[in-house]
Amino acid sequence: MDLSSLKNTPGARKAPKRVGRGCGSGMGKTSTRGHKGQNARKGHKGKLGFEGGQMPLIRRLPKRGFKNFNRVEYFALNVKDLERFDNGTEVTLDVLRASGLFSSKYDGVKVLGDGDLTKKLTVKVNGASASAKAKIEAAGGSVELV
Repeated sequence: MDLSSLKNTPGARKAPKRVGRGCGSGMGKTSTRGHKGQNARKGHKGKLGFEGGQMPLIRRLPKRGFKNFNRVEYFALNVKDLERFDNGTEVTLDVLRASGLFSSKYDGVKVLGDGDLTKKLTVKVNGASASAKAKIEAAGGSVELV
């Protein structure tokens, strides 16, 4: 096999629409723009969301709620997910990120109390529920809020 024998899959490459090349092409005269009107003129770009003077859809729909742009989103990590770490490990945000449990799109980690823990861990996270804290401390570990 060499480069000269490669061919495109049928239908993969489509010829461009050639407008304004005579009536026989089917796209002559008005060049698919129709007769007169705003869109037939040269230089018309069209504003995003503009619907020809009709009330735009974005303004017709009801506005509901409020989303705070200063919000902090924590990743919810359960106690059972900490079971994968070795006994005596210091679990920080970097360790969680390296293990693939937590991605950088979140602002931090909050540990929740679902599941059981049998290993002694030092957990350094942004938040922990009361039940999670109790389970970690019952296993001999500790929780530090950063």
